[in-house]
Amino acid sequence: MNQPQGSDVQESTAEEGPTSLSVPRQCGRLGIVIVNWNSGPLLRSCLTSMLATRGLDRVGQVVVVDNASHDGSCDDLPQIGVPVAVIRNDSNRGFAAACNQGAAACHAEYLLFLNPDSELLADSLSVPLGYLDDPCHQSVGICGIQLLDERGRVARSCSRLPTGFSLVTMALRLHGLSRRLFPPHFMKEWDHAETRAVEQVIGAFFLVRSRVFEQLGGFDERFFVYFEEVDFCERTRQLGLQTLFLASAQARHVGGGCSNQVRGRSLFYSLRSRIAYADKHLPRWQSLLVLASTLLGEPVIRIALATLKLKWKNIGQLIYAFGNLWQDQFTTSQPMGRPTSPQPALLRACESIDKF
Repeated sequence: MNQPQGSDVQESTAEEGPTSLSVPRQCGRLGIVIVNWNSGPLLRSCLTSMLATRGLDRVGQVVVVDNASHDGSCDDLPQIGVPVAVIRNDSNRGFAAACNQGAAACHAEYLLFLNPDSELLADSLSVPLGYLDDPCHQSVGICGIQLLDERGRVARSCSRLPTGFSLVTMALRLHGLSRRLFPPHFMKEWDHAETRAVEQVIGAFFLVRSRVFEQLGGFDERFFVYFEEVDFCERTRQLGLQTLFLASAQARHVGGGCSNQVRGRSLFYSLRSRIAYADKHLPRWQSLLVLASTLLGEPVIRIALATLKLKWKNIGQLIYAFGNLWQDQFTTSQPMGRPTSPQPALLRACESIDKF
């Protein structure tokens, strides 16, 4: 990688295994961690947006952890007035593990986990940091802010923590029948116009007290991607601390910047993490119901709906996702957090359907 003269961007390469970094730990009130995987120009836009935000003087370091991207998105990153460290992984270690790598390189009072498809606005940092600094708000462990979509609308970014009932109804697509009887995961009925305690904020802008992060041992790396922030919010709740949604600050979030590139595999990871979350947090009988509904009921319902709508490409992606999920659950000895390779016959089936 070529950096301009006087660049404040530093690089290191992380080997597979426990986190071991040569990146200098920079001191500051806030450390920002961005996990990148083939995000294209979004990462540069995310970093450049920091130049216009108030509170950048409180940032000790921005750490970009690259999960073996092949699109050059981590090359020639812009200078933003604070040190930027780039950690390049030789393989995709997953989102949770990469977040933990980035956090290990920071030495700050607060940690902000920021998606590369996000952009900071004027008050994105100063307002939430000021709120958490207030001695009256020490019971808040996690803070999220209003996220604006590409059309400038306030996204419904807060969620309910999953229960056995909600995960089963999610798998069986029942929330589409009645949101009153089967509330969806995201709090779509609330306009997100006021500050309040919530059960979960989305991981696109995830501000955490470092002492809480250390107390919980970071993100659980069994979640390769998806549900890692859900699990973290649940464990924070168990500590007696709050997750807060702060409506007085905003950031932009495009959403799906990386996952849109590989939707079938993204669905596989999401389903896999759902099962892992149920296995970790729910009674055994409830986790078995989640497993059964996800493996047996959900693929039939999803494929039937896609067929009725003549969405043949979606059918290929569904076969890919659920085929790999079955393989992962029953026919491999892969450790949790590692993706499995699809069977050749499964790939051929998906390709033929996509071309239909």
